[in-house]
Amino acid sequence: MMKTARIDIGGGLFLAIRETGPADAARTLFCVHGLTRNAHDFDKVAAALADRYRVIAVDIAGRGASDWLSDPAGYDYPSYVWQCLTLLDKLGLPEVDWLGTSMGGLIALGVNSVQPQRIRRLILNDVASFIPKEALDRIATADRRPVFASLVEAEAHLRQRYADFGPISDADWTWMTKHSTRQEADGSYRLNFDPNLYAGFDKAPIGDVNLWPLWNQVQQPVLLLRGGQSGLLLRATALGMVARGGVDLVEFPDCGHAPSLFQPNQIAAIRDWLLKTE
Repeated sequence: MMKTARIDIGGGLFLAIRETGPADAARTLFCVHGLTRNAHDFDKVAAALADRYRVIAVDIAGRGASDWLSDPAGYDYPSYVWQCLTLLDKLGLPEVDWLGTSMGGLIALGVNSVQPQRIRRLILNDVASFIPKEALDRIATADRRPVFASLVEAEAHLRQRYADFGPISDADWTWMTKHSTRQEADGSYRLNFDPNLYAGFDKAPIGDVNLWPLWNQVQQPVLLLRGGQSGLLLRATALGMVARGGVDLVEFPDCGHAPSLFQPNQIAAIRDWLLKTE
């Protein structure tokens, strides 16, 4: 059974969570989404793990059912790290297994750099130790404020915007559209995130991002998921991470950045690895 809640993490900021599985489970999987996504992205993973794990997925501020920030300058990684650590404290979780897609994986690297004891095992979905400028350019130039007359229009936009997610059924596209949009008072639809969360991309020129210093601090077991066509997690980068040791790599050739985690083989890779490394 899926439970939802909004947690006050301080300063009047409420974060929304979705929780599945037994509250007294021995392990908790904490799931954090990508830049403009939300906690619903992990619904299928959560359902597949609910017999063994407590699964908590969060909407980072400015996304989904969480509050938006009054100051766009707060949409940055130090804030996201603080949000997650404070939320874990509020939930009474000293240690979790962490599943992060794109931005959610980068937040994990930040958390690990300050409180490594909070992460027992780490699953990174198509993000890692080096991000090329070209991938960031594509993210920064995405349409930030599209308006749609109907959910049909919104779905057409999302099918194009997230085409790299790989094969997704028609039913899942419709479901994803429902949870990726909000309806305005005039009847139109917008994407369900604060457009100001892109503020960080506008502060300075975009270049390659070298995260090897953060990555080298990771000592936990790691499952690295990679879209075979990803332009953000390059194969050479992934292989370099594997060569360091302690990393299992699974690639999905039919998608780019990032695997949707909707497909049975993607979900099975996560479940199998968690059980294998228990």
